[in-house]
Amino acid sequence: MDGKYQALFTPWKIGRVEIKNRIVLCPMGGTSLFGWMEFTGCHFDREAAKFFLERAQENVGLIIPGIAPLRDTILGKWLWKNEKMFRELKVFMDEIHKTGAKLFVQLTAGMGRSWAITDHIAPLHKNKFLRPFVKPIIDTSYQLASPSELPARWDPEITCPAMTVEQIKEIIDAFARTAKLCKEAGVDGVEVHAVHEGYLLDQFTLKYTNHRTDSYGGSFENRYRFPVEVVQVIKATCGEDFPVSLRYSVESKVKDFCVGAVPGENYTEIGRDMAESEKAAKYLQDAGYDMLNADNGTYDSWYWAHPPMYMPQNCNLEDVSHIKKFVDIPVVCAGRMEPDVGAKAVEEGRIDAVGVARQFLTDPQWVTKLLEERLEDIKPCICCHSGCFNFSSWKGHANNQDLGDTRGLARCALNPQTMQSEKYKIEPAKKPCRVAVIGGGIGGMEAALVCAKRGHQVTLYEKSGTLGGVFIAAAAPSFKEKDRQLLAWYRRELEKHPITIKLNTEIKDLNTLDADKLIVATGAVANRLPVPGAEKGIQAVDFLLGKRSVGQKVAIVGGGLTGCEIAYELYLQGKEPVIVEMQEDLIATKGVCLANASFLRDFFRANQVPVYLNTRLGEIRDGQITVVDAQGKRKDLAVDSVILSTGYRPAPLESKGKKVYVIGDAKQVGNLRSVIWQAWDVCMKL
Repeated sequence: MDGKYQALFTPWKIGRVEIKNRIVLCPMGGTSLFGWMEFTGCHFDREAAKFFLERAQENVGLIIPGIAPLRDTILGKWLWKNEKMFRELKVFMDEIHKTGAKLFVQLTAGMGRSWAITDHIAPLHKNKFLRPFVKPIIDTSYQLASPSELPARWDPEITCPAMTVEQIKEIIDAFARTAKLCKEAGVDGVEVHAVHEGYLLDQFTLKYTNHRTDSYGGSFENRYRFPVEVVQVIKATCGEDFPVSLRYSVESKVKDFCVGAVPGENYTEIGRDMAESEKAAKYLQDAGYDMLNADNGTYDSWYWAHPPMYMPQNCNLEDVSHIKKFVDIPVVCAGRMEPDVGAKAVEEGRIDAVGVARQFLTDPQWVTKLLEERLEDIKPCICCHSGCFNFSSWKGHANNQDLGDTRGLARCALNPQTMQSEKYKIEPAKKPCRVAVIGGGIGGMEAALVCAKRGHQVTLYEKSGTLGGVFIAAAAPSFKEKDRQLLAWYRRELEKHPITIKLNTEIKDLNTLDADKLIVATGAVANRLPVPGAEKGIQAVDFLLGKRSVGQKVAIVGGGLTGCEIAYELYLQGKEPVIVEMQEDLIATKGVCLANASFLRDFFRANQVPVYLNTRLGEIRDGQITVVDAQGKRKDLAVDSVILSTGYRPAPLESKGKKVYVIGDAKQVGNLRSVIWQAWDVCMKL
């Protein structure tokens, strides 16, 4: 092991529980050991158990599974009433402890106004006649119950009801009952979720969400009473030696409801600022908490707790290390933490351990690879949230995520086997054959790898001189360092397998290939706008690849994800971007996590980047464009350059004589998740 990582592999203690190293697998929604959003109700989740056991065997120190609602979301059963589930948990804990890892169960009081009510459920909640019929299955009023009447984060048209004192007491009692069952099952501790990320307990602590006038609102002590009473009842029930961690946001980073503060912005904090956090951290420690599992943000500034690639690496370290000065208990820092930076912070005593979450989805062996000095073999998480948390939302829509994704959180765009081990698996082919893969982008490379691992004889054809396809352009912006690492990982991985790679080889006629199976991964081509002067525009890919330069003031036509990322990159370069978008909001599409989308929207708002919504391009002229709004009003904008980011259409090759399997954008334009998962869907059947 490289000596600079040594500090990560030293023991430490939470209360009297010793942890073998300083790497914490942080909780992720969808990895609850008690199931998640399933009509079978709360149960011991064997897929999640397998997920954690595999990572425990790969040298993680402390595991904290995803949130377990004390009262099941579907059907409303209290966890503590399912004794069978805890008997199964005990058997699992015996297996975990054989690896030397420790495990805390994270229990949540609820989400309150942050509950990600979906487009499917929101209309049922709004209809006072239908709501009672839905209540036995999913009690939306209970799930949305908040400290006070508040606008729902995901649908501001919904007013969340104020929680009653009776409900508060019921939740506190449930914490005690459930924690006791966890302790009896051999769990090493529990984590209280959360004075963090704007969830229910956090909403009680924050002035902008707590307007109560009873003993749970008003003064500092009243606002923090709920989380204090939770830890006190757990300690009274389970004993002082049973560790209780707290998921904790140091600062809220919030300017207004649904508006966060981006890094470096000068703003007025309406949530928890650093001065209050210094006081709160010690107050919570003195109440009985044994650890702070810390980062920043709320759902109004979600990108701090779920940092996309636009956020700086180690984005929360400065704030978390500052708060450690005010407590004597261990402090864990999470948020795009890099092992070398985390190790140095531990060595310097600035934090006690490094919290990592989604990297464990992408590569379950990354800690072992770090120990074995195989860093180049670590498949990097690119912070896309496409598989693990693609809660999407835009103007006029609540959480627009598909229900299948809501039920299947914590999967991975880059690793289909994560939390789907029964669906996606590598098994030897019953009849190995010759497979030709046409197209060396991500889809083609993934298909080649899966086929080779199954024993097929694979030849990969790429018309250019470099593997990567359109993802080379996608990875070009300065903030896409992880994307570039992913490209390098694929190229190295292909070299480990007996795959014949033919670069600079364009296939025009599939019938000329001597292969038993043909996989077409030829991607897509850019749409062309039928407007006067369109030829003066620069295609997004050409700009990203550096084939075309731009002037100072640049219009980006198309405010989808690619267009917004280009605008962000231009701003970072010191240019003056202007975004023109036909939809009613930026990034108005499914599959893009609100953490990612809201960062870009907030960034453009904070930095006064002009955005024209409900507006189409009318004409491009030298030094000027004409745009047309929804009412037909025309407006001329002076610009030096125009970048066209108006989407793509599939560009597959076809064959009349042989069966062809088309995957990725060549089949239907999507994202990395759709490309990679489709490759597996096809290649597992060959």
